[in-house]
Amino acid sequence: MLKSISILLIVPFALFGENLTQLIELSKNNKMIDSSKITIESTKDSYESVKNSYMPKFSVGAGYSNDSYEEYSYPENSVSVNGSVAYTLYDGGKKGNTYDSYESSIKSGSESLEDLKNQIAIQVTNYYYNYLSFVAQKEVKLQEIEQLEAQYSRLKKFLDAGTVTDDEVQKIISNIQISKVALHEIELNIETINHNLEYVVGQSVNIQSGSTITEYDSKENKLRADLKAIEYQLAALKSTANATKSGKLPKVTLNNTYTHNELEYNDSSYATDDYNRNVASINLSWDIFDFDTTNKAYEAAFKKYLALKSEFEYEKNKADVDLKLANRAYEIGKLKIESAQAGLNAANSAYKTIKAKYEAGLIDNVSYLAALTDKYSAQSALKVAINDLELKKANIIYYSGEKLEEFVK
Repeated sequence: MLKSISILLIVPFALFGENLTQLIELSKNNKMIDSSKITIESTKDSYESVKNSYMPKFSVGAGYSNDSYEEYSYPENSVSVNGSVAYTLYDGGKKGNTYDSYESSIKSGSESLEDLKNQIAIQVTNYYYNYLSFVAQKEVKLQEIEQLEAQYSRLKKFLDAGTVTDDEVQKIISNIQISKVALHEIELNIETINHNLEYVVGQSVNIQSGSTITEYDSKENKLRADLKAIEYQLAALKSTANATKSGKLPKVTLNNTYTHNELEYNDSSYATDDYNRNVASINLSWDIFDFDTTNKAYEAAFKKYLALKSEFEYEKNKADVDLKLANRAYEIGKLKIESAQAGLNAANSAYKTIKAKYEAGLIDNVSYLAALTDKYSAQSALKVAINDLELKKANIIYYSGEKLEEFVK
């Protein structure tokens, strides 16, 4: 029973294929995303290791000694067992800055992961709509070939009857061959997209049409995930630089050692009781001069911060320009659809008139073939323009700092 239900759930997808929403969901299995997740987990593990290194350290030890020349202070045999605890009370602020650096790095990694998912979603969206455009071109090209072959059959009869010349028939044959070559190129493009999508999502796919992108109309200017990642990276570098300055400050440690000693004398006159000792201490160390090593280390680390800050400002300004261009491209895309629709209306009207004249013998087949080509080219151009507008909407969403998958329906 369960097996039957599973088959029923799987079969519809096998029959109808994947729409854009399903393709984007499948793309989350991309190996680059897995790699990014593992990198974040690695950073988290390193952070846990660093935090554990700042916990109190406990250690135990034991020793046995045998002295061949016994004296009061040196028994022939002695056993010592000790336990100690050490803790750093203050390290010049290195601990806090190190924690901040790791936390910022983890946040940066998480934002980079979100940006990677969004970039792959954009890539999948491009493949999806380019695929649909090529499929539309293929359908138009097949119709064109069908029409050409029908005209060829018609002219062949007239050629056999001697009412048309051979050059008219050869012209039709030439156009059929040209259209078939173009069809093969379109099919190759479709196959290439299928392979590329398979590479991205990690499995074979069967693309289903019908998905659209919701138009983004928010005026809120959000920071993209890739820019957020750089922001957190900046914070991490700044904390790392501040951590290097701790070398100029004093360090305070707490130590406590407990020792149990057992002494065994061969000469009973030296005999003494076993004893225990506990030593607690607070220690301060301060490198008051290090030949400017700490200052140079700080300057080097801070320059990395400044370099990335300049890159961040550049990328932030570029993002603003990219968004403006994306919005402009979208407006032009809408005009292209209007133009393509007008072109199709004109081509259909012209083809209807020319076809009637051609079949009545009033014009030659050159004019007819040109009108036929214009008609199908206009059909293809409109479908391509419609799909291209969906891509323009997707670009606006990405450059606005939103998650593309939330706008696919």
